[in-house]
Amino acid sequence: MELGSLLHGTNPLFVDLALLVGRVAIGVCFMIHAFGKLGWVGSGSLDGFASWLADLGVPMPAVQARMAMVSELVGGALLAVGFATRPAAAVLIFTMLVAGIVGHRGAGYLITNDPPGAEYTINLAVVCAMFLLTGPGAISLDAMMF
Repeated sequence: MELGSLLHGTNPLFVDLALLVGRVAIGVCFMIHAFGKLGWVGSGSLDGFASWLADLGVPMPAVQARMAMVSELVGGALLAVGFATRPAAAVLIFTMLVAGIVGHRGAGYLITNDPPGAEYTINLAVVCAMFLLTGPGAISLDAMMF
């Protein structure tokens, strides 16, 4: 095997496997965050999240909390299975941009800041932008159905 091929070569199967692994990992991550807002994992709750949004001055915090939870749950599930991948990625990008701008306002970039910065939300938005640009790959419901 030549050095150039070793350093930057690939094949379609590896690309599709990478997209599958990335979609499942990030999709499940979003779903777990939704589960936290529902109180199914961790110590959070939808009421607690809505209360935090109210403290930040977000209008209609109960509605906004539910919208964020649904976008994470449904968008994460769609991303994980690769169905309606690009629309799901777009919704998740929007959700993460709002979270970064509203929830981490003035906190800088690093998540280790006090209060935590927008590092995590920015990185999730960037990964979702990658799926928006590349699509789901061949190992997906989108590829099987369309």
